[in-house]
Amino acid sequence: MSEELERWRFPRFFSDIIDEESGIIYMNDEDSKHIVSVLRLRQGDKAIVCDKKANDFLCELSSIDNNRIAQFSILEKRKNEAEPDTEITLYQAIPKNDKLDFIVQKATELGAAKIVPFLSKRCVSRPDAKSASKKVQRLQRIAYEASKQCGRGIIPEVMPFTDFTSAIKNLDKDTLPIIFYECGGKKLSELDLSNKKIAVFIGSEGGFEKQEVDFATENGAVPVHLGERILRCETAPIAALAVLMNLTGNL
Repeated sequence: MSEELERWRFPRFFSDIIDEESGIIYMNDEDSKHIVSVLRLRQGDKAIVCDKKANDFLCELSSIDNNRIAQFSILEKRKNEAEPDTEITLYQAIPKNDKLDFIVQKATELGAAKIVPFLSKRCVSRPDAKSASKKVQRLQRIAYEASKQCGRGIIPEVMPFTDFTSAIKNLDKDTLPIIFYECGGKKLSELDLSNKKIAVFIGSEGGFEKQEVDFATENGAVPVHLGERILRCETAPIAALAVLMNLTGNL
């Protein structure tokens, strides 16, 4: 490991209040509690704080006020090196149980820029609006923690639940949509992946119905398969993202 990389291997946090002019970073209540009570950092100890815009700040703990709120002093700034140069949005059909928790965590680790849960025809799990809203909050928290753990420069946004038709119709025109279909399609290695914005559609436990794939194709999506083995719905997005990151030079 290079000496330069080692200099940046400290506990990581995100902050919305970074005053570069004064050189001070203010932490929120929750992170301050973790810094003081769990990590037990002391004045002068170093940490990395990211501004959620792919900028990292090497800093040291300068003070803890009477309310146990931590403040850091900025020592150095650099561009976060963990963010891919290809923006991949994962559209994931809602699976049963807590599989979506796992998918969001691993998609964050692999560099997904955004995660959009959606309902397709074969989704067994169909939460009501109140449950879906609570689930999104939980998933956003999972993305936040995973981003800290893996050194991301942003926190991927977990979008509100939507439906398959809306997800397809609302795609940006400059995005390459890819729909993974176990009954046929191209290989990822056969695609032109020079586009810097890619949308990846993954089905639930039962996959997609042919009519859904046809609809996606009519709207510009490219059907793709991941080989002759049928992958579980929680395995497929990990495999797809890993291969795409590798093919685009981001892994």
